[in-house]
Amino acid sequence: MKKISIEERPGWRETVERQGFAFHTIDGERYWDERAYYQFSEAQIARDIEGPTKELHEMCIDLVARVVDSEALLTRLAIPPAFFDLVRTSWKEGHPHLYGRFDFAYSGTGPAKCYELNADTPTSVLEAASVQLLWLEDQIGRGVLPAHATQFNTLAQDMVSAFAAFPKGGPFYFAAMAGSVEDRGTTDFMRKMAGHAGIDTRHIDIEDIGLTSEGRFVDLEGRWIERLFKLHAWEHIFHEPFGVAVPGCDTQFVEPAWKAILSNKGMLALLWEFNEGHPNLLPTYVDNDPRKPLPNGWVRKPYFSREGANVELRTASGEQIAEDGPYTDAPYVRQAFAPLPRFGDSYTLVGSWVIGDVASGIGIREDDTLITKDTSRFLPHVVLD
Repeated sequence: MKKISIEERPGWRETVERQGFAFHTIDGERYWDERAYYQFSEAQIARDIEGPTKELHEMCIDLVARVVDSEALLTRLAIPPAFFDLVRTSWKEGHPHLYGRFDFAYSGTGPAKCYELNADTPTSVLEAASVQLLWLEDQIGRGVLPAHATQFNTLAQDMVSAFAAFPKGGPFYFAAMAGSVEDRGTTDFMRKMAGHAGIDTRHIDIEDIGLTSEGRFVDLEGRWIERLFKLHAWEHIFHEPFGVAVPGCDTQFVEPAWKAILSNKGMLALLWEFNEGHPNLLPTYVDNDPRKPLPNGWVRKPYFSREGANVELRTASGEQIAEDGPYTDAPYVRQAFAPLPRFGDSYTLVGSWVIGDVASGIGIREDDTLITKDTSRFLPHVVLD
């Protein structure tokens, strides 16, 4: 694994915008950065990324099967009791799921270490599935990269296959918060993949979803929302006014409610408890007193934080790094510190995607600090021996 500098394509901004990628620049700073790429060997991908992703996914599915039948474990994951049956039923009835992303620290040698799993509302799938792949095709076409260069990236076709396997039904709605360019870009891409699977798709802003007096969710024209992909986390839904109507409604949600078990960092402590010593896991425990100073060599994370918010870490030498954020009203976990590898001035995180139950590809994020945030850059990758 190495980072290689490369000239960016002339007119790249216009090119990626035509691909639906309107958020390539955030607050005047590059989010998409094609001035370099990360190169992996086929063995590194197969042995250290793809294989462990498959194994960790299976471990997570096993974890869900254990948790749904235990009120004690559901409580430990901060799932409200009013939603226990919803979560349990969605699993027992086999409600289909779509995707998730493991975040790894990986330097090119040794086992990748799993920081966490975003199993409910992961973003950056447009960049990983489409934008970086089209970048590769352009660079091969321009003679910059050799014709045999590839990527670990079957995300788009695997997503089409996953949608094609869903039970047949009426229109499939895709919902994102109004005004979020990134969320809308993500859901528009997923709508496109569902369309390739022959599904009738529609967009709706989450704020525009209505609820009838009979407890049915509807669109602005009063039409039943039979199937809904919601880029809105279950932990929010559980505490919002309309959430009380979800257990009794007749809408199929994607991601399903059982993903609430995997979409909070409390499950990292259970994953370690059930698989202690696994080479791709880091020792992780519920932090029963997050007010105490963090010992050297540990990281503190809230159950429901996103994009590095409210993460605090203390290196083995005692250096402390922390990010502010709004996620202060939930339990915390404490995880053993495993530093991100540094390439030049950047710390690099590998996001490894699962589509359905298939390990499907990676996306690379890098930051100037040890905490990957929403402003961290996305860089393409190449697999080349």
